[in-house]
Amino acid sequence: MSVGAQEHDSRSTILATGQKIMSRKGFSGVGLTEILKDAGVPKGSFYHYFASKDAFGEAMLAAYFDGYHAEMDELFSKPGLTGAERLMLYFAAWRENQGAFDCQGRCLAVKLGAEVADLSEPMRLALKKGTNGIISRMTRAIEDGVADGSLAIQERPADLAASLYYLWLGASVMVKILRTHEPFETALQSTRPMLGTATR
Repeated sequence: MSVGAQEHDSRSTILATGQKIMSRKGFSGVGLTEILKDAGVPKGSFYHYFASKDAFGEAMLAAYFDGYHAEMDELFSKPGLTGAERLMLYFAAWRENQGAFDCQGRCLAVKLGAEVADLSEPMRLALKKGTNGIISRMTRAIEDGVADGSLAIQERPADLAASLYYLWLGASVMVKILRTHEPFETALQSTRPMLGTATR
């Protein structure tokens, strides 16, 4: 393995390990020693890749959303499906991935959003960029559904995408509080008529 590839691998390992641990414990509740021990990377190597814990948090969020966006792009480009079917698959995947109470690295926007937005402006901006990316992809999926006739919406696609994202993000928080998937079922009941799929 080349030096460049090894460095990239070590950096990716630190980011992935931090994501997994912080999705359970939060940002402030995790020290660098715990992350580096789990990652099997010497402590002195951390500052070769990241200037500070905040810089690490910013990079971790960026990597998380890059992966999340790639999964959305793959799902929304599935052939042979209507826009409505793609969106309902997305919300089914949301319930499956965010419904695990320990999350295992799948819930960073839910777990860290309120915490780090008040701690670090760079991390807040990484969250803003990442969540905007989700909403923009949902917007395009809604536009596709309107174009193919599978959706009958009553508002602008961008406004609807934002409303749906906020609805499901709130449901994810309530799932963690209540330890039941009922908030997702409630969100789904609201989603169908908002998309005009209630009778389809």
